[in-house]
Amino acid sequence: MARASSVLGLDIRGEDIRRFLNNLGCSPGGKHAYHRTLRCFYAWLYSDKSGLRLKPQNNPMATVDPPKVDKKLLPALLQEQVVYLLDQAANTRDRAIISLFADSGFRLSELARIRASDIDWSRHLIRATCKGSREGLGPFGLHTEELLKEWLSTYNPNGGPIFGLKSRGVQSMLWRLESKTGVKCNAHCIRRGFATILSKRGVDSLHIMRLGRWQCLAMVDRYTKNVQFEDSLKYYSPIVN
Repeated sequence: MARASSVLGLDIRGEDIRRFLNNLGCSPGGKHAYHRTLRCFYAWLYSDKSGLRLKPQNNPMATVDPPKVDKKLLPALLQEQVVYLLDQAANTRDRAIISLFADSGFRLSELARIRASDIDWSRHLIRATCKGSREGLGPFGLHTEELLKEWLSTYNPNGGPIFGLKSRGVQSMLWRLESKTGVKCNAHCIRRGFATILSKRGVDSLHIMRLGRWQCLAMVDRYTKNVQFEDSLKYYSPIVN
């Protein structure tokens, strides 16, 4: 702490932080990342945990608004794109991974850690370790079941992860498939597709939250930005007929 205060000082004002952020040469998103880091740091600095007995109301970050960032629509895999990727995948293992991602909305780390003992074949559910070391369940369909059983008939994980790949290995496979097909292909893109497709089918946001193992509806809203007014209009009926 002594080394940090000799560089930062303890008399930083909000205008100093704003000047620092404005003078950064990175993108608005990069400046926003700096703002988040500084906000966390000063929240700690002006708390009892730092041991400096600084008053929280004097925290200079309280007067510094986050830099504005353009809200871009991030890609979400369409159902026809999932089918195309399945057709272009190199082998049964890769097809099983793509199909399971699409059916369950698994995060990369969740999928890479799946063991045979986590699979409930009768209920078509897979137990997963989610963010924050929470336990959750991911559903899967009949086509994914066939691919998983076909893969496991030729590969013995010996109690380890069923695909024999770490997160980096799964991501590398997705990058190769993206390079081959030209279709944006990563775990987040497929996860957004999972939420978007369910939303377009009329599934309630609360159910999507539970099925995708999100902890709040705000996250579901972020993942379904691609759903348009016309998609929702299909489920509308006049109040007065």
